[in-house]
Amino acid sequence: MACKVKDKSLAEKGRLNAGWAARNMPVLALLRKRFEKEKPFKGVRIGACLHVTKETAVLMDTLKAGGAELYLCGSNPLSTQDDIAAHLAKEGTNVFAWRGQTGKEYAWCIGQVLDAKPEITIDDGADLTVEAHKRGLKAWGGTEETTTGVMRLRAMDKSGKLRYPLIAVNDAKTKMMFDNRYGTGQSTIDGILRASAILIAGKNFVVAGYGWCGKGVAMRAKGMGAHVIVTEVDPVKALEAAMDGFEVMPMGNAAGVGDVFVTVTGDVNVITNEHYPLMKDGAILANSGHFDVEVAVKALKGMAKSVKAVRPGLEEYSMPGGKKLYLLGEGRLVNLACAEGHPSEVMQMSFADQALSAEYLVKSRGKLKPHVIPVPEEIDRQVAKLALKAMGYSIDELSEEQKKYICSWEA
Repeated sequence: MACKVKDKSLAEKGRLNAGWAARNMPVLALLRKRFEKEKPFKGVRIGACLHVTKETAVLMDTLKAGGAELYLCGSNPLSTQDDIAAHLAKEGTNVFAWRGQTGKEYAWCIGQVLDAKPEITIDDGADLTVEAHKRGLKAWGGTEETTTGVMRLRAMDKSGKLRYPLIAVNDAKTKMMFDNRYGTGQSTIDGILRASAILIAGKNFVVAGYGWCGKGVAMRAKGMGAHVIVTEVDPVKALEAAMDGFEVMPMGNAAGVGDVFVTVTGDVNVITNEHYPLMKDGAILANSGHFDVEVAVKALKGMAKSVKAVRPGLEEYSMPGGKKLYLLGEGRLVNLACAEGHPSEVMQMSFADQALSAEYLVKSRGKLKPHVIPVPEEIDRQVAKLALKAMGYSIDELSEEQKKYICSWEA
């Protein structure tokens, strides 16, 4: 077994953390039980590039129970939990991940996973998939966890560059409507509070982007007493934000009134050097999009007279004229750079989608064309049913009369 982690002595701490996550992820426990019997991944090499968190440990354990040979690297230089990496290494996963990687180290870890020539790839952000294509790897198939990654893969698909089928796990209803909304909403606020310890109530809280992630952040900020302002480029989403009760304005206007700024767009340069001079003294900047490109950090550093770390995850930028701006988590994913990521209860659905999609790819080997494809509806529904079962809920079923009625055009 090959691995590189920061400190193997943290394995016991990681085992306890992973155990706590597993307790709150009963959907994966149900899948694990089936996988142990059926061994759908027996002899299959799976290469994964994911945030190495306690929830990811439960996914790895589930895939391993199904017979998979696992290779794992982190999908962000600041998102790995070192105790979890140590635990996974001890339990037999070939893991290459530690918190605080340089860009060169991050790329090296991805290379280690691809050197194993995985037959299935599981990605979060598409860095592993893009590098696999650069190397000419032709896997059986792969999955993608997040909005940003799916955007990249669709661009590759449109240009005819995809070499193997990729399942857009992010777009599954049981992922997007829960992980993106409730997970991002809660964990983003968690990261902001851990890094800054501010009071949310009474603040002008600017959310850039009103997709599912932005909706979740706005909802949680409002629930804590903030006055929420939404910035958007999509008129439909902007209208939705307005009708949800939020103030809507361009970033150029919001820059001068915001106390806290959170970007969740998946795009580049959402907050830039044109906005920094307009901001209040003490304004806090955070990003909850996958890559550290939404807040223009290089431009902020270029404008600042000095930069200093005030507390873990919080840097003070002294601007011309004496004003100070505060950046959280180096502009990286604030919920993972400054906190622990999404709660286990929502990640169990996302990772159930991942596990079942990987199983689908194994069963469909050679039958799928190299395109971005949706999670099969039966998987989405199965995950929802498992989640309801785990929560102790039951629902109604259509009678034969009702089924006939809604499928008929006759009165």
